[in-house]
Amino acid sequence: MEQSIVLAARNVTKFFHDPVDVQVLREVNLSIRQGEFVSVTGKSGCGKSTLLYILSTMDTDYQGEVLINGITMKGKKEAELALMRSKYIGFVFQFHYLLNEFSVLKNVMLPGLKLARYRPEEVEHRAYEKLKILQIEKEALKTPNQLSGGQKQRVAIARALINDPVILMGDEPTGNLDKKNSDIVFGIFAELAASYHQSLLIVTHDLEFAGRTGRIIEMEDGMIVGGQCPQG
Repeated sequence: MEQSIVLAARNVTKFFHDPVDVQVLREVNLSIRQGEFVSVTGKSGCGKSTLLYILSTMDTDYQGEVLINGITMKGKKEAELALMRSKYIGFVFQFHYLLNEFSVLKNVMLPGLKLARYRPEEVEHRAYEKLKILQIEKEALKTPNQLSGGQKQRVAIARALINDPVILMGDEPTGNLDKKNSDIVFGIFAELAASYHQSLLIVTHDLEFAGRTGRIIEMEDGMIVGGQCPQG
């Protein structure tokens, strides 16, 4: 059975206006299916992070259209986009952005409490389940500053998964990790795609990491130059 498309970009074009117009994305078209593990590669300045921020609805100044779960993001107000992000997108950054004043468990719970889809007790249970998937549940009551860098990134991934997003996006999520921890994070992503049918779109400069993903989207000068057709 063909998997549904969870994320699509149609003719996405982007200019920076500082102080003259500079085109950074040129009619980008792509689609990501449920359960796909896709990486985006390209030289620094090719537009890959800019594209990711548009796809994640954090940048709305572009031409073209972005659809998440078949819903167009065109014309939506910021409050609507914030709700769409909470419901449908999990985001993992290069730096974990965990709050040291809260426990690991509470850090994972925060986006779930904000969305308020479930009662707080259920959010706590679900947060613990996510930590178990990431094999870090034993650290649940510690604070982030008691963890290693690799452990912190696993907590950040658990937090990104708390609302069961249709797609998990990452901007250089292994860029701050050593080889061993990069391999652990890759293994987690691969397991999420294979066992939980989680869609992943990861921007990375690590070609070894990209080479092990299900599909590579290669960018150059604001355009996709390879890998834009979904597998299947």
